[in-house]
Amino acid sequence: KRALESKLFSSYDIIGKSQSIEKVKNLIYKLKKAESRIFISGPAGSGKELVARQIHKQSSRSNKPFVVVNGALLDPEKYELELFGSENANETINYGFFEKAKDGTLLIDEVCEIPLETQAKILRVLIDQKFRRVSGSKEINVNVRIISTSSKNIREEVDKGNFREDLYHRLNVVPIFLPALKDRTEDIPSLLNYFSK
Repeated sequence: KRALESKLFSSYDIIGKSQSIEKVKNLIYKLKKAESRIFISGPAGSGKELVARQIHKQSSRSNKPFVVVNGALLDPEKYELELFGSENANETINYGFFEKAKDGTLLIDEVCEIPLETQAKILRVLIDQKFRRVSGSKEINVNVRIISTSSKNIREEVDKGNFREDLYHRLNVVPIFLPALKDRTEDIPSLLNYFSK
């Protein structure tokens, strides 16, 4: 499995030589030994997940899980079940994304789409480093690096009251902005060459 993942990650190269992309590459290199939470912003299709995968690949957690949860695709009524898992009376456990990413990296894609109530619970996990599964009584310790992304302007979402400011500050420890390809057209030849091969 690890060998397959290694081959998979090797295909997630960041292609381009524009100033903005070189800046991102340099920042990823500097983050190799850091455990900081990272917030990646940029328009849809700019490569936010690609950058998150590279950060994970070059980190000390590279041999641990890289788990992606897309806030825009989750059923609004099942956010907490999906994130924190659940237990039932006969002790059947459904593991959530936080546990699936144990000791690795959890990418929360399109984090602005998560409801305020669930945002509060994510904030509590970041503060306490533990949580309870839905209907569970036992506290679960969590050691996960959080990378989050948004194609929306999160500062505007905070100002509108759609996103918690305290959670924003917890997630936005290291901000990375990715411009759209139309704003770095000098990278197009490199991308064409890469994909043609």
